Amino acid sequence: MDAQEIANRVEALAHARNRMLAEMRKSIVGQDGVLLGLLAGIFSNGHCLLVGVPGLAKTLMVRTLAAILDLSFKRIQFTPDLMPSDITGTDVLDESETRRREFTFLSGPVFANIVLADEINRTPPKTQAALLEAMQERQVTIGKTTYPLPVPFFVVATQNPIEQEGTYPLPEAQLDRFMLNLFVDYPQVEQEEEILSISAGRENTRPSKVLDADDVNRIQQVVNAIAVSPFVVAYTSRLIRATRPNDPGAPDFVREFVEWGVGPRAGQHLIQAARAIAALEGRFNVATDDIRQMAVPVLRHRISTNFQAQSEGVDSTEIVRRLVATVGEPDVSKYEKA
Repeated sequence: MDAQEIANRVEALAHARNRMLAEMRKSIVGQDGVLLGLLAGIFSNGHCLLVGVPGLAKTLMVRTLAAILDLSFKRIQFTPDLMPSDITGTDVLDESETRRREFTFLSGPVFANIVLADEINRTPPKTQAALLEAMQERQVTIGKTTYPLPVPFFVVATQNPIEQEGTYPLPEAQLDRFMLNLFVDYPQVEQEEEILSISAGRENTRPSKVLDADDVNRIQQVVNAIAVSPFVVAYTSRLIRATRPNDPGAPDFVREFVEWGVGPRAGQHLIQAARAIAALEGRFNVATDDIRQMAVPVLRHRISTNFQAQSEGVDSTEIVRRLVATVGEPDVSKYEKA
């Protein structure tokens, strides 16, 4: 794409962003930050983890996103007895009209553009791992055959933060595959009254289609074309390296409260998410403010706190917020053009 084409597409995306949010607000009251995070996730070709107590419309958010983007949608309810083949599909023995028996692949619910993995922490690691290849490679291998997944492909998993009995926490390797960790909080007073009014019988308009699969693929290409300056790269590197307690540049509170920090994939995801935010706002390059805006949802599920932090009530979200406030930007003079 040349510069003019990128400019035209970014301008169109900025207009589409407002339409998408307006359509999603027909079904979802409040939660604008979460909705914007979901858009950033799918347009940057990443995956999202939604964390919130039951009843906060997490499933409705994802279903509405699929509707406005005109994408196929499948929901998988994760349970302790769910098997990997229940997600990916399996070979079944089929008998043709000529009475010849042969195996036929019966695809599972993972073969959709948007897959909602509901309560992913309620199923054992063996089944959780069935999503790993799909999320990372965009394909599923059954026996000796590999099947490509639809394009675009976007996984949104949900977790209940308060119910721990009978759950299987996601391993760090799988958590790292989620680009964004979005917290769904309780609504404000006015928002809750509006939600109750809708459920009490007030007319609720269905969201309309805004984009389609081809549009999403084109937007993902635009996001990849958003410029990232060496200055922004250097600041991102500073930020992610500061999460590691053994790094010389780590602040004292990181050395005190963090067991281990984030890896290079976190930096890649942080820049990609910031690119999506810039494109959604109609800008052609990433600013350090975009990095700071996306730092919490990108980094908090990748930082492991130690016992000292837990005993003092300091969680990974607080660590990231302190880092954003503490880590300074590089010396501008090093990146100025001669």
